[in-house]
Amino acid sequence: MLGKIVTIASAMILMASFANGADLSPVPENAKPGECYAKVLLPAKYEKLTEKVLVKEASEKIKVVPPKLEWVEEKIEIKPEVKEIVPVPPKFKKVTETITIKPAEKKWTTSLKKNSAPVSPEILNGAKAAGVNIEAVEPNTCYREYYTPARYKSITEEVVIKEESEKIEVVPPKFEWVEKKVMVRPPIKKLVPVPAKYEIVKEKVLVEPEKTVWKKGTDPAQKIAGATGDIMCLVKIPARYKIIKKRVLKSPATTKVVEIPAEYKTIKVKKLVQPAQVKKIKVPAVRKKITKTVLDAPPSFVWKKAGEPVGKGFSFTGHQICLVETPPKAIKITKTVVETPASTKEVVVPAEFKTMKVAKIVEPAKEIKIPVPAQYTTVTKLVKVAEPTMRWQRILCKTNMSADIIAAIQDALNKKGYNAGKVDGKLGRQTYAALERFQKDKGLATGGITYETLKALGINM
Repeated sequence: MLGKIVTIASAMILMASFANGADLSPVPENAKPGECYAKVLLPAKYEKLTEKVLVKEASEKIKVVPPKLEWVEEKIEIKPEVKEIVPVPPKFKKVTETITIKPAEKKWTTSLKKNSAPVSPEILNGAKAAGVNIEAVEPNTCYREYYTPARYKSITEEVVIKEESEKIEVVPPKFEWVEKKVMVRPPIKKLVPVPAKYEIVKEKVLVEPEKTVWKKGTDPAQKIAGATGDIMCLVKIPARYKIIKKRVLKSPATTKVVEIPAEYKTIKVKKLVQPAQVKKIKVPAVRKKITKTVLDAPPSFVWKKAGEPVGKGFSFTGHQICLVETPPKAIKITKTVVETPASTKEVVVPAEFKTMKVAKIVEPAKEIKIPVPAQYTTVTKLVKVAEPTMRWQRILCKTNMSADIIAAIQDALNKKGYNAGKVDGKLGRQTYAALERFQKDKGLATGGITYETLKALGINM
């Protein structure tokens, strides 16, 4: 019963740690330009607990005090019949007891293989929303996500390709010729344009103001085991300007007035006999039938237990969640327990008769019980006191990393007993391995060269 309670509690704590990771902001808050941050995994913390375990129960040891006698001259029994008390020591037996020093642990991974990647909270929440009862899943069980693609259908629709309109026919006007002295051109005032004058000037124009943007980091320290891959850098981008040439008005365009006298001429002119007429003729609209493809049913998704049959038309999306249980760690100890307690038995000694000095009982024999204390041994257990969590931490990246800083890290690791290799200012495989061992030994976040790690190495930035 106690094991089940511990298993359920471990599962609830694991789910809470995923929830803490899901609450993180997409980008770090209160960041400054030129700083880089990584989403890192803080490992679980354990403490050693010392417990006193009983290996031999308390018992009693019996000591027998013989009877006291005095001598008298009498022809009688020189020694009466007596019952002697003989101690019977206790019997012990050895029993083996299994003590759990690390409880069992359940976690969601992408497969049942050893060291499989953990399942993201988003996928786990999606499976739960799709109906998977993740609280009731048995260990070593996998669920897979399947989908059916969207379905489309064709429909026929009549559309207007040319709207209804009107056709206009014009009947031209009718004229007759007559002679007439007419003014062929009235006196006019002609405006002669005077063009504007311009000059070329240079001007500095702001094309893009100064700003800060978040960019994905490309820090080679991502290659350290345990990295989440989420590295964000706040980068300052300076303002951009452009020198342009433009024409500016020096003097605007104007006009001057020139007067031209009227002109007259006797000519034959057309006199309107009948004005032009307009006839409107309706032109009907032109229609055409076209075929359209429209959505008939959207794609659907479903989660099924691995191995269960899936309906026709469903395909595997590649998403899989598996509940893996890590067995508890236990040690066996052997202890001695009392099988039968100490006791006494009576032995009858017959009387002896003789005329002589005889011993007369003054005080009969008696037993004294001496307590034997219990024996204990000390067992050390490993107890989890903090779950793994996700959080943003400031790290070194290409924008603020130099060969001198890398050399300082290598030197500090070598001095603390973590072989980082030659101090050459280059992040090689040996330096990665030494840095990861140092972070794990000190309970620091893995996944990047965080400022927390630099502080632990004694490096000030």
